[in-house]
Amino acid sequence: MSTERTPSDPAPLLDIQNLRIGFKTPFGMTQAVRGVNLRMGRERIAVVGESGSGKSVSFRALLGLLPGSSTVEADRLELQGENLLAMSPRQMRKTRGGRIGMVVQDPKQGLDPAKTIGAQITEMLRLHGKCKTREAKARVQELLADVHIRDPRRVAESYPHQLSGGMAQRAMLAMILSAEPDLLIADEATSALDAVVRHRILDLIDEQVRLRGMGLVLISHDLDLVGGYADRILVMYAGRVMEELEGSRLSQAQHPYTQGLLACRPSIDHPGGELPVLQRDPKWLQ
Repeated sequence: MSTERTPSDPAPLLDIQNLRIGFKTPFGMTQAVRGVNLRMGRERIAVVGESGSGKSVSFRALLGLLPGSSTVEADRLELQGENLLAMSPRQMRKTRGGRIGMVVQDPKQGLDPAKTIGAQITEMLRLHGKCKTREAKARVQELLADVHIRDPRRVAESYPHQLSGGMAQRAMLAMILSAEPDLLIADEATSALDAVVRHRILDLIDEQVRLRGMGLVLISHDLDLVGGYADRILVMYAGRVMEELEGSRLSQAQHPYTQGLLACRPSIDHPGGELPVLQRDPKWLQ
């Protein structure tokens, strides 16, 4: 994939070229992301890999959510042609949530326990100027209904601890959608849920992405789960992209790392059998 863009080319939704992220430690600088490239439009991208591969760190960097001990560098880090690294704190506050929304792993951590769901969505609407105060209550219920909550009035008046995990995740999604972002990042958004609810939430995210014409970055360690929800899949290892695949062609992976991940999955056809150990090759990082 070409990394060059001429002035006449339309700006993609997201353009990441040679992203590098490091963290200062007592033992020196540790490089967590080493030259990630991604150019995407309003499509569905899945980023998969083991814990520590750099997938979440890469996309939290877009929102300025990394700690002060981090360093973020890139040849290009743009949202619709605007340099994210050059944004002022005020510009970044408008971008964060307004143009890029993020659904996190545990909805109870992403929601304020001291405020009702309705109050939190209303705050989001006011912050991003999406409706007038007198219209907020009705809009909150519309948004909750959009994510298939059957009793939006009751949920709007509830606190996060009064909701199940799946219901809280729907409420968080409604809050993120209230700002009408161009790009939605789902960072392990279903890993805290059971298998049935997990697919329902992903179906819901997929539905809203299509209806609203957003781009989607789906971050996960579950290869089986993401294949049906992505146009393209990026496989990350040790801060680098090892392979890029079409979503429907995951089983045809060519890189040994991706093949190893697929081989390590337990099979219902051979329950209780020993799983192969992934053999890592230092040459992958050369």
